[in-house]
Amino acid sequence: MKVPFLDLQPQYVGLRDEILSAITRVCDSQQFILGPEVEQFEAECAATIGVRHAIGVSSGTDALLVALMALGIGSGDEVIVPAFSFFATAGSVARLGARPVFVDVDPTTLMMEADAVSPLIGSRTRAIVPVHLFGLCADMAPLMALATRTGLAVVEDAAQGIGATYRGRSAGALGTIGCFSFFPTKNLGAFGEAGLVTTEDPALAARLRLLRNHGAERRYHHREVGGNFRLDALQAAVLRVKLPHVARWNDDRRANAAAYGGLFAEAGLDGAVSRPVEPEGRLHTFHQYVVRVPARDRVRAHLHTREVGSEIYYPVPLDRQECFAPWRPPAEGCPVAQSAAADVLALPIFPGLTREQQEWVVASLAEVVG
Repeated sequence: MKVPFLDLQPQYVGLRDEILSAITRVCDSQQFILGPEVEQFEAECAATIGVRHAIGVSSGTDALLVALMALGIGSGDEVIVPAFSFFATAGSVARLGARPVFVDVDPTTLMMEADAVSPLIGSRTRAIVPVHLFGLCADMAPLMALATRTGLAVVEDAAQGIGATYRGRSAGALGTIGCFSFFPTKNLGAFGEAGLVTTEDPALAARLRLLRNHGAERRYHHREVGGNFRLDALQAAVLRVKLPHVARWNDDRRANAAAYGGLFAEAGLDGAVSRPVEPEGRLHTFHQYVVRVPARDRVRAHLHTREVGSEIYYPVPLDRQECFAPWRPPAEGCPVAQSAAADVLALPIFPGLTREQQEWVVASLAEVVG
């Protein structure tokens, strides 16, 4: 049996007519950059996430970049980021001339924890960037309490977190600013690059809107140097069609995760494979279903022979990336992140994954693990 890592075709087929109608609507309007379609999408996202302001931008990476710009992060500043995340989490800091300070992650959730962040705060620290990794929110209450005590901004990297909740509140509504990615593979995926920035602060929202448009409120009148971070109307139209379905798709992912739990137990893999956790008070949306297995590369090679798709998120911790060598921690580095990079493996979890496909995934895994 062939099990792809991700199959977006069923999602598209079910919404094809509605999506094509939305695209045609934009084409007929000839309004392709910002405009009413983007404004409607922003309003719908704000209502869904539970924030006062949502600002559409050109990608998840640009969401992080413009968020840090809006906070005035620049040369000489320090921003604390987890050592285990997608590159943009730290890359956006470095692009502004600031220093990413890498914190090791919790061995269970693979996310930053307040106790590890606290010793890294210094006189130059301006912000903390917790990542809601793989669809699970970071433990935000202690981080927000720490930020309040130390006067730091908290930028939620919610690129993978649409629909996830923490103590009943949505990812993106927990920190100073929230940043989302709508890359096509995300739980809410565009037909290209797209992103979103959220905030409760009206002054920050105004500054974010200014910065995404070259720092101009009026055409050719630039108050400051911003960037071209505008959201395309075509992407907004596609995302508007998909947004009402995200909760159902997330439920499907959760059901698939629960099914994996039962199948792993039946196959006797519980001791040999570490499965994702869902701490109390946090709703996991399983953007990725990431297990930890010994001899990961050998296991993945075996799955490939069984035509089971898999991916590695992430093979190199951020503190060990070549481009961040000037800011690399001491020799001991971030050992949990290093260990995770050696044994994490993402299995298929997409909506539409069948029970038979999941059984094949687990049976294939059991052939080489245990």
